[in-house]
Amino acid sequence: MPTVGVLTLELHLDGAHSLKDKRHTVKSLKDRLRSKFNVAVAEIDYQDLWQRSLVAAVTVSSDHAHAERLLQLVEREASAVLGGVLVGANVEWLE
Repeated sequence: MPTVGVLTLELHLDGAHSLKDKRHTVKSLKDRLRSKFNVAVAEIDYQDLWQRSLVAAVTVSSDHAHAERLLQLVEREASAVLGGVLVGANVEWLE
């Protein structure tokens, strides 16, 4: 049975002064995570707020340990790219 891991990243974008500023940051993050880790990434909440975002990265694997390592790497990359903008992260498993 496959394991599905969902990493949720909460962002607080103090420097964003418009939805355009926010979308630039979120799109850049999504593109980077997709290309580097081959995960599905989407903004899942707060689309109309310009200083807040909730982004989810999802992976599917037959090996739970592999999926867990991958999502840890994704979280570290997001933290390195965003710094203090990343205010929360949570992983959920669907097995």
